[in-house]
Amino acid sequence: MLAQSRLAAACAAAFALASASALAQVPAGYPADYQKIIDGAKKEGTVVIYSTTDTKAAGPIIKGFEAAYPGVKVEYNDMNSTELYNRFISEQAAGGNSGDVVWSSSMDSALKLATDYALQYKSPEAGKLPSWAVWKDSAYGTTYEPAVFIYNKRLIAQADVPSTHAALAKLVSSQTDKFKNKVTTYDIEKSAVGFMLAVQDKANDSKYFDTLRETAKGGLVVQSSTGTMMERVSSGENLIGYNILGSYAEARAKTDSSIGIVYPTDYTLVLSRVSFIAKKSKHRNAAKLWQDFLLSQKGQDIVANQADMASIRDDIPGDNDVDGMTKKLGNALKPIPVNETLLDYLEQKKRLEFIKDWRAAAGK
Repeated sequence: MLAQSRLAAACAAAFALASASALAQVPAGYPADYQKIIDGAKKEGTVVIYSTTDTKAAGPIIKGFEAAYPGVKVEYNDMNSTELYNRFISEQAAGGNSGDVVWSSSMDSALKLATDYALQYKSPEAGKLPSWAVWKDSAYGTTYEPAVFIYNKRLIAQADVPSTHAALAKLVSSQTDKFKNKVTTYDIEKSAVGFMLAVQDKANDSKYFDTLRETAKGGLVVQSSTGTMMERVSSGENLIGYNILGSYAEARAKTDSSIGIVYPTDYTLVLSRVSFIAKKSKHRNAAKLWQDFLLSQKGQDIVANQADMASIRDDIPGDNDVDGMTKKLGNALKPIPVNETLLDYLEQKKRLEFIKDWRAAAGK
């Protein structure tokens, strides 16, 4: 009997230890029943992410998530913003398999998708985010990324480097021969991110189309991706690029001595990659787990210090977060809110009118 009692006690202790280990996976401060989400996610085994974030940049986040939740694998699909939008809508209409989570740098088109397809889910991390980064407990801003100028440090003298949008326009318009087809930015018809940033420029510059016209005097070269623009500036094929995602520029500049970066002092747009869970998610628990991890202090530490995208939180080690950026740039920062104002220029007539005006000013 004594042996049996000891055996029973040992089994009970082992069971308690295993239970404690399982419960330990619930992050501090989360609801006690969050364990059900973890258990459900492990049964689902997979979360499918549709994202515009480069796979290389997302890699550390994926690794951190899979380490935190063994048994839940991330199926990561990296595509450009327009492809993501069209593919997701098509799959939702067809009713087949699709992404569980949409995570897009094209804030306006992401919110448009969220209005029709997002699952309402209040993340336990929502209270740690700026209020402008949370939309109806459904869509969340996840990063804090300034849009910057980049320039070729070998070919642009430091004294000529512009610090404002007006200074950029003046530099180009006063030296049209030097900057002939040497200034690059997004093609707003092919890049949803580029379109959104152009619209936000207009909101922050009362003379936007005049500024654009002067900036384009030497001939504006437009591209659909940040990577292409950085390559062209690095090589000297272009000399200056603007509305470049600062996170990508900073990562490139670490290993490319030709790339210089300017955070405009008149205003610096701040983009936040928008994430939401699909209503028709096939792996709903795993999607919640991913969303919460991405917004958590642990996940945001990886975002800021391994993935080189500034954190949306203000409690992350280092200065690559809201607090650090605010100390650096102060009132020049103009975060783009995750709300319905993003949808204004997605109305077809207004969008086409804006593109027409943009093309006329840009000489396209």
